[in-house]
Amino acid sequence: MIYRPFLFALIILGALTPWASYAGQTAIEISPRTSTPGATVVLSGKGLGQFKSVQFNRVTFAGMPALIQRWESDLVEVKVPFKATTGPVEMMIGKKKLSAGTFTVVKPRIESITPTEAERGTMVTITGEHFGATAGARDPNTMFGVNDVVIGGVVVRPRRWKDDKIEVEIPTNAAPGDVVVRLASSDPLADGSCCAPVEYVTSNAVSLALVPSVRVDPMTGPVGTKVVLFGQDFGTKGADDAVLIGTNLATIAQWKDDVIVAHVPLGAETGPLVLKRQGRERALGTFTVHVPKAMPVTPASAPIGTLLRINGEHFGFYSESGSTPYSFMDFNKGENRVEIGGVPAVIYRWNDDRIDVWVPFSVKSGPVRIYRSATKPKADGSCCQERGELVTEAGTFTLVSPVVESYEPKSAGLDDLVTIKGKGFGTFLKTAEHTGLELSQKAYKRRLDVEINEPDSGSTVISNVSRTEVLFNGAAALVQSWTDTEIVVKVPHRNLYGIGKRGAFFDDLSTGPLVVRRGSWDVLPDGTCCTQKQWLTIEAGQFTIEAKGLPDTGYWNNNRPDASSNQ
Repeated sequence: MIYRPFLFALIILGALTPWASYAGQTAIEISPRTSTPGATVVLSGKGLGQFKSVQFNRVTFAGMPALIQRWESDLVEVKVPFKATTGPVEMMIGKKKLSAGTFTVVKPRIESITPTEAERGTMVTITGEHFGATAGARDPNTMFGVNDVVIGGVVVRPRRWKDDKIEVEIPTNAAPGDVVVRLASSDPLADGSCCAPVEYVTSNAVSLALVPSVRVDPMTGPVGTKVVLFGQDFGTKGADDAVLIGTNLATIAQWKDDVIVAHVPLGAETGPLVLKRQGRERALGTFTVHVPKAMPVTPASAPIGTLLRINGEHFGFYSESGSTPYSFMDFNKGENRVEIGGVPAVIYRWNDDRIDVWVPFSVKSGPVRIYRSATKPKADGSCCQERGELVTEAGTFTLVSPVVESYEPKSAGLDDLVTIKGKGFGTFLKTAEHTGLELSQKAYKRRLDVEINEPDSGSTVISNVSRTEVLFNGAAALVQSWTDTEIVVKVPHRNLYGIGKRGAFFDDLSTGPLVVRRGSWDVLPDGTCCTQKQWLTIEAGQFTIEAKGLPDTGYWNNNRPDASSNQ
């Protein structure tokens, strides 16, 4: 029989034994208490000692050894092992075992992807939880691996990474498929040393639809602007397929598998440009519809054949007529035009911020107006339910008729200077006869010897449209200077080789009319360019070419083209 006092002592001793065995144990705190495999956690306490070896110093998560990254007397950092499960965390220091409580292992989870349908090269946002605070080191060869995202089987390095949000750019080689977030982790080897091959904890998979990239050019312009969609798999246009600008249907000019050509319709306003195909709508960005604005034309008064400039903004680009966007001939077709006093001008250049036009032969004084044609399509996008024009005012133009008031001298020898005075002579234009009407705007820009006059500068213009000249008895003179009020020219040689084998060059030296003239064209009734060149001629009076400054007769005997030769 056991006495009661002794039994009580045994009970007390038994109850105190566990406490006695842990009387010197250090309290261990772990932070955080919930995370994913591969995450770094911190265990803190007092008297943890110094790290001796992977066998002497160990940390386990539910029995799985963790990779130790740092060990100090009051702080230990470890990686949550790849195979860890929710359970107790224990620290072993030699034969001493310390408990850090329970650790909860979670996995990354994707809640949503925005957008759910996107082009390659665009950004998508992955929203969810337990992604971790960072993607890790940028070096993919680091021993602990790097967290990443997989899209359609292609590994993607993220742009931004937060615990609940990741932003990534869809790579160009991605295929349609699932999006998965992967967290890299590594366990120690069996002997506790570093490291086993990197393994990944994966999130749930969420599908992402990849659509072909579509490039739109331009994304701004006034009504009537040609808008081209470049892409692939557009297919053949169905009855309900369309391009919309805001809430307005665009007029479809062409629909092919890799390109769609549309025009900004009448009444269009700034808004989303949407491709509607097979019952699905896809926003391609915001299209800005501009309203053209023009400064008054310069010069405001001039004779025919003058190059006028209209500065402004949002004129659009003249590319609606013909297949060559900047063809000179195309500039004079279609319904986009400039009228001076109601007469169509010959368009030389049409840029978004500048239009240059030649004053036509039949011009009248009056308002200068810029016309842009546009349409409203039928319900299926085809042309056209309605046609109209956007009109922009550009000031008033006054036609000037050249007047010769005097010229001196009335007779002179070859190469002598003659000064013609008057008013309304306009700007001097030198014809580039080797060019043709098909010469494109791009070709003009490439030619370094071609200048477009600045109306206020008086500089020379090389033009294949218009011409200014002075004639002595039908022979063109070399112009030395030309202003609106004064012209200085040289008396021409004409054909000094003679008009026969007689060498009778004196036949060319005679009295005849001195003429100033300007040439220009008109646009044809169908809007194309142009009529034959027509001339405005002003006769100054009679002029006599004197027999002065001529070579002696030996010149003709030795140098004329038909001289006999022994060769």
